Amino acid sequence: MRAIRSLASAALLGLATTLAALAPAMAEYPEKPVSFVVPFPPGDLEDVLTRMIAEEFQDMYGVPAAVVNKPGGGGGPFPGAAEVAQAPADGYTIGSFVVDIPLVGPLVGIPALNPDPFEPVGIFLTYPFVIAASKAAPYENMDELAAFSKDNNLLLGHFGSFLIPTQVTMALGEERGVDFYSNAAFDALDCNTLASGDADVINTTLQLILPCLDKVNVLATVTNDRIPLVPDSPTVGELEPSLNIALWNGLFVHKDTPQDVRDKIAAAAQKALASDAAQKLAEETGAGVYWQNADEAAARIEADRAVAEAISRFAE
Repeated sequence: MRAIRSLASAALLGLATTLAALAPAMAEYPEKPVSFVVPFPPGDLEDVLTRMIAEEFQDMYGVPAAVVNKPGGGGGPFPGAAEVAQAPADGYTIGSFVVDIPLVGPLVGIPALNPDPFEPVGIFLTYPFVIAASKAAPYENMDELAAFSKDNNLLLGHFGSFLIPTQVTMALGEERGVDFYSNAAFDALDCNTLASGDADVINTTLQLILPCLDKVNVLATVTNDRIPLVPDSPTVGELEPSLNIALWNGLFVHKDTPQDVRDKIAAAAQKALASDAAQKLAEETGAGVYWQNADEAAARIEADRAVAEAISRFAE
């Protein structure tokens, strides 16, 4: 009996030793390249800031980290988000997503996004989102746009018809009497879009039209406060308080992702966003750059959900 007990003890000791030896390797994250998926083309604020986060992640943890752009064309950011949802929940594929992913994603008919598969690691950007038109156009504000639209066909360019900026613009247009003859989704909405006449009015971020800002009228901003770079442009909330919402971007992972993995992602992001380069970008573009932790981000999403529902009803 004693011999059996000794053998059992030895076996258990051996197993414990083996598990102890394996534990650090199993718990180690990251140990291979990490991808940050941005479901838009390169160049806009979420792309630039996510690249800063990826670089900091690489410096902190010693593994390659890169941004992968997955623009979805007329599908907006949702096809790219679906790819993140279908990746393993191990922190090696991280989504850099706009507010529309948790709010609108479950409603667009993509099975991977319904029910919402994601949880926020944190929010880091408030876009200086604007409704803009060329200065060559015969309207400088929403009221003049409404009057012009009565006798002229206007095309609204946006990043996707389901997206909150588009819904806000259409709801504001409805309230102000703007008649958009047509609308279309674009992967990029910049100076060329207006100069070429591809769209008469665009939903975009100030970052994308900064090179031609002297040739553009910002009719309104989809922000909580006026943007210092265009201080004379009213917010949508000033024009119609029930439509007051700001557009943001955050880091998201699958709901099954371990907490220690989320913590390491958050640590790299927080450090990157506090950098001089990130804060300089905020100053130059009018963007809000900060770090809002997971709990605060989750509460913000729920508050925005109520506003988004009101916007949807307003636009009906």
